[in-house]
Amino acid sequence: MRLITHWIISALLCWSVSAGALTDVLADVPGDVPGRWKSAWPETDFSKISIDPGEVFSGGPPRDGIPAITGPVMIDVAAEDRIGPREPVMSIALPGEVPRAYPVRYLMWHEIVNDRVGDLPIAVTFCPLCNSGLVFDRRVEGQVLELGVSGLLRFSDMIMYDRTTFSWWQQFTGEAIAGTLTGAELTALPALLESWEAFSTRHPDGLVMDEPADHRRPYGTNPYEGYDQGTPFLYRGPPPPHGLHPLSRVVRVDTRAWPLARLRNAGRLEEAGVILTWEEGQASALSTSDINEGREVGTVRVTAPDGTLVVHEVVFAFAFHAFTPDRVWMLGD
Repeated sequence: MRLITHWIISALLCWSVSAGALTDVLADVPGDVPGRWKSAWPETDFSKISIDPGEVFSGGPPRDGIPAITGPVMIDVAAEDRIGPREPVMSIALPGEVPRAYPVRYLMWHEIVNDRVGDLPIAVTFCPLCNSGLVFDRRVEGQVLELGVSGLLRFSDMIMYDRTTFSWWQQFTGEAIAGTLTGAELTALPALLESWEAFSTRHPDGLVMDEPADHRRPYGTNPYEGYDQGTPFLYRGPPPPHGLHPLSRVVRVDTRAWPLARLRNAGRLEEAGVILTWEEGQASALSTSDINEGREVGTVRVTAPDGTLVVHEVVFAFAFHAFTPDRVWMLGD
């Protein structure tokens, strides 16, 4: 309850949540598409929906109450002096392009960054409540989409929306779940959640997202202090099996998940056609108030046998369990 109270207070301070939205935080959504959805989302075609509306909750902030960033300013790695060495960043290195890093200190407060790397439009997404970080290609059915934060949650994961069709998109799966584009899927791109020190050392000539100038947020701090050792916020789904704590971290590769504790103990695993490695030096963004001082979670890398980076992420076990019906738990012997 202390965490929920802290989260609501943070929302009130940072996003000026309306009284109606705050009431919805702990209210179940009815089985039918609620009238308030149709009123708040008149542009969305709710005749097309692939989920049970009862799985959706208001997270508190209204649509765009958490402001996504479009067209971030990127600066040289050498010019960055605010990020702590252990702070996590999401990084992407596309063939022929300068590698880029997007600090979680900014993603924590904005959750989506719409950017363009060369000719490729991308969306860098991070849902703190699931520790889910994915980079997507923003091209869908001949359109380039700009994504925003809906303020809604499903199984405690952010529901995104696009500003072209106002379809709703599940961040964890990249699938459109309501609206004109229902059933379409965003293509996930290989990316890393790694420490700033690791990225800046490996790519001294790389680029990093600069601090957003148009928003006032306590960047570098975690508004969900103690979250990754508590309970999932507004989660109403099934608990993970095998005695796994809902907020234990797992390495997700497609429909498989390896407990992070197992990989951390081994250091390296070669299973199911991929190679997983763990290296210390990265702080959890969701433990202490100061992100750089977070408890050690390390950096995971998943590659094919030829060394090519594979799409993966380190997420909470409850989210993997809820969104992956054909899941396989890689528990070892």
